[in-house]
Amino acid sequence: MALMPAADVDITEDLVRRLLAAQAPALAAEPLELAANGWDNAVYRLGSTRAVRLPRREAAAELVLREQRWLPGYARRSPVPVPAPVYAGRPDAGYPWHWSVIPWLEGTSATQVSPEKRTPAAEQLAAFLTAIHVPAPAAAPVNPVRGVPLASRSAAVLERLEDTHGYPEAARLRSLWAAALEAPPHSGPAVWFHGDLHPANVLLRDSPDGPAALAAVIDFGDLGAGDPAVDLAVAWLMFDGAGRRRLMAAYSAAGSGQRGGWERGGWERARGWALVLATAMLSNSDDNPVMLETGRFAVRQLLRP
Repeated sequence: MALMPAADVDITEDLVRRLLAAQAPALAAEPLELAANGWDNAVYRLGSTRAVRLPRREAAAELVLREQRWLPGYARRSPVPVPAPVYAGRPDAGYPWHWSVIPWLEGTSATQVSPEKRTPAAEQLAAFLTAIHVPAPAAAPVNPVRGVPLASRSAAVLERLEDTHGYPEAARLRSLWAAALEAPPHSGPAVWFHGDLHPANVLLRDSPDGPAALAAVIDFGDLGAGDPAVDLAVAWLMFDGAGRRRLMAAYSAAGSGQRGGWERGGWERARGWALVLATAMLSNSDDNPVMLETGRFAVRQLLRP
């Protein structure tokens, strides 16, 4: 059984209150409620308008520092809210890593909305990606497993596909992967990306113009600079055929010049990234039904004719 990574530090309400009391005492009396306990971070809702986000593993500690430094720039460019930190916490009270107070963003996780009802958000998500996919400075962080050349992820993907019980369509998926590796590499400048864009990190809201609209994008711990195709994997991770066509058309039509060389193999690489992320979810989420179903959905989409 493949499970989520174990926590290196147990994140409890008492720990969060001690950190707030030591560094942000004006917030320490606000109600606290555990909102999420993911692979990398625990999130506690703080009152009605804020949340506290804390790494639960040492491997994620650097990601919070990355968010604290760079996410305010994303927030200035984004057409929808993103959780830019409003307070940057430090190691304290027996807790070894940096942590953040962030805005609490209202919305319904796209994982709780049927794929066909996600479709109206496709153009809005494309507009979000167009806005953040701008050339990054030389000092921008490089994520070693996201936005890099696809070939660097080949060993991991092929190892997962050796599990023919978990992947009964492994032969077709290996062919898909081989085709993605043949796509021309990203030839433009390194651009900013989200790095972990899937339905659990997208919030939707009801809209008078349709069943759902984009409300916010969350969890930027994997942000970095490189090939934006990693984010376009969301076309398979979140949408069915109708939504995927709408997202692809909107993204292709907007801002292609600033991304430099996007259309030259971009969607083929995005399809490869969808396989990278889907297999990571399927091979490591036996105790996380939401991620497991997201991976299954993406594989079904990838295998559609």
